Amino acid sequence: MTSATPVPALQLRDVRKSFGKTEIIRGTELVVQSGERVAIIGPNGAGKSTLFNLISGRMPLSGGDILLHGQSIQGKKPFEINRLGLSRSFQITNIFPQLSVFENLRCSVLWSLGYGYSFLRFLADMHDANAAALALMQRIGLARKRDVLAMDLTYAEQRALEVGITIGGGANVILLDEPTAGMSASETSHFVALIREATEGKTLLTVEHDMGVVFGLADKIAVLVYGEIIAFDTPEAVRADPRVQEAYLGSAVADAQADAAQRGA
Repeated sequence: MTSATPVPALQLRDVRKSFGKTEIIRGTELVVQSGERVAIIGPNGAGKSTLFNLISGRMPLSGGDILLHGQSIQGKKPFEINRLGLSRSFQITNIFPQLSVFENLRCSVLWSLGYGYSFLRFLADMHDANAAALALMQRIGLARKRDVLAMDLTYAEQRALEVGITIGGGANVILLDEPTAGMSASETSHFVALIREATEGKTLLTVEHDMGVVFGLADKIAVLVYGEIIAFDTPEAVRADPRVQEAYLGSAVADAQADAAQRGA
């Protein structure tokens, strides 16, 4: 007796997006299994942000379909997709600047706990929400910043807070759009570890330009070039793919491989 094939967490079927006569996403196919960490890379103008906008419902499809846990989300609004289990962060930090770290996180967990947007009870009496916010704050490394206003956090701390808000709603598919942009090398290293910890057990898609982050975080890499995915495989396989080297990674990867080979000789 054969076991049933697991339903992918996210599936793109012949996804297309055109602006007028200009086709930006051209028949993209992608299957992401539950729990996988996938990085989407590609040159500027490849359509990475457009693809994220399509998946999260911020833009309508021109063709094809997107399935979340086997259910089509075509035509659904962003908040409807979020309630089905998908959450997204943005390139520009998106937080409540005049609320504290704790208050930001408590807002993020209310819906997943069944409170919705009805505040018929005092927030202080929502013990489960308070406990969930405290646990989430610990998870993203901001426990010592509990009562600090979000606008007074460092840039890296604000990005960590946004990750907390993104996962606080209980989503099991997380989209992070250039999460380490603007960070120093030390901040980036710390933040990659935080992302791995905070998204443990969840399905992760990230758009990222820092190849160190990509190869250090992703289980698989999807290479998007001119609106089409030309490779989707493990980091090692993608790194060695001549098409990827030519289209995106270029001579930098070839040089790095030559250096590594020389050191090992």
